Amino acid sequence: MPLPEGRWDDAMGGILTRIVISCEVRYIIGMKTEPMRTLTISLTAQQVARLQSAVEGGGYASNSEILRDALRLWEQREELRTLELEHLKRAYAEGMSSGKPVDIEPAEFLRSVKAERRARG
Repeated sequence: MPLPEGRWDDAMGGILTRIVISCEVRYIIGMKTEPMRTLTISLTAQQVARLQSAVEGGGYASNSEILRDALRLWEQREELRTLELEHLKRAYAEGMSSGKPVDIEPAEFLRSVKAERRARG
């Protein structure tokens, strides 16, 4: 089945497929509506097949919808990474400001942690 958005094969054996995503839908930013922009991307044949399968299976209405969903997930992951990094930076700062380091014997430390845990139940 031919791709609705067009296809081209890479000179190195047809590995890449290009999909041009065009969408007339508008989205709201604040109180304004902004037209969506067309973007050309290169995908492997396997990625294109997965897109087509998702659309043909009814999971998504279009390739554009799939990519918008993927971008939303990516944005969420990036936000989580930012929050995790901020948490690590705070923990590092707390550790650095907690005083001078103390040498400990690893085996003794583990015994004390296990003893505390047993005491708590």
